[in-house]
Amino acid sequence: MKTIISGVALAALCLATPALAQEFESQVPGESVRDLHDRVLTMDTHVDIDGKYATYELDPGTMTAAQVDLPKMRAGGLDAAFFIVYVGQDEVTEAGYAEARAKAEDKYVRIRRMLDAYPDQVELALTADDVERIAATGKRVALIGMENAYPLGPSVEDLEMWRDRGVRYVSITHMGHNQFGDSSNLRFDLGDEPGQNDGLTDLGRELVKEANRLGIMVDISHVGKQTTMQAMELSTAPVVASHSGAKAVSDNPRNLDDEQLRALAENGGVAQMVAFDSYVKRPSDARIDAEEAIRAEMGMESSADRQAASEEKRREYYSRINALDAEFPPATVADVVDHIDHAVEVAGIDHVGISSDFDGGGGVTGWDNAAETPNVTAELVKRGYSEEEIEKLWGGNLRRVMRAVEAAAE
Repeated sequence: MKTIISGVALAALCLATPALAQEFESQVPGESVRDLHDRVLTMDTHVDIDGKYATYELDPGTMTAAQVDLPKMRAGGLDAAFFIVYVGQDEVTEAGYAEARAKAEDKYVRIRRMLDAYPDQVELALTADDVERIAATGKRVALIGMENAYPLGPSVEDLEMWRDRGVRYVSITHMGHNQFGDSSNLRFDLGDEPGQNDGLTDLGRELVKEANRLGIMVDISHVGKQTTMQAMELSTAPVVASHSGAKAVSDNPRNLDDEQLRALAENGGVAQMVAFDSYVKRPSDARIDAEEAIRAEMGMESSADRQAASEEKRREYYSRINALDAEFPPATVADVVDHIDHAVEVAGIDHVGISSDFDGGGGVTGWDNAAETPNVTAELVKRGYSEEEIEKLWGGNLRRVMRAVEAAAE
């Protein structure tokens, strides 16, 4: 039988990855899971990019240190990915908006460089039909999402410009409240208070309406519960949680509880279950204490500290954090599928999907880069999901939502 990714392919790609998942029989006798996986159009709804992306230091057309690049996508049969224009939350001021716009512009330019440098390997999709058309040619499919609407500033006027550039979902918040609404995670260093906006602000309501008008999916990942429920009630199109977990499986503030999952199903949307270790599997108190000690010692206690650090210092920091895995085993592919199982049970098979959050903190044992993507399919087969159900989870549901949003805009 074939392994999920052949040893020869892995050696050729020089991948240092964990042991691959056990091969399971597909629903078709004599067929490997890889055969099934390759038939399914796979979409990852959240892939971050860093400050070196699309430069001589990190060329996405080659094998890189990043979790996602074009060779890894091909090796793992990952057909499509949303590449993210991400900007972390900062002060809600004119100066803060200006800096956020510049950072968002930089992320967009890097995505554009990849597309322009490798037109024979990857193409930008603007619609669900585009995704299927491009994938049929054998090219990788790139889509664009905006994580945190903060760079839009004090109005929603710029959203149309971002739509024209290719953005097809926008999340209302990230870590910390912003001008559009309340986040699932407070930033006390920015003066956040619980429920300070009572959910969506007036500007946040404008954002939802404008996204509906423009055919952009409203993303509720990283968004506070009250904000989330209000956005779903207000939206005239289905919404998406681009990278979230199930709170009943792992009690994290940014995961979705069962009420939110049921509301998302009623809205017609989709919850993309994320492979971010600390959201998938709640770390022990001992692990948390060990990480906090490292952060304090290195002066890396906030995301701003880590972003401002030198590459050498960040590398040392993540090396020390990762070394803790030996004592405190991280989450696995099976843990991710536990979230999928629960979300399917609560919301239904038509309202659940899969995302990695690669290069933004995502990755679990067995799915730590795009080349290991078939391991997720293997675990789904092991749990008894049919090929039709796996196709829905790997992007069919997301494309349905895209089409509904496109139709609502029209």
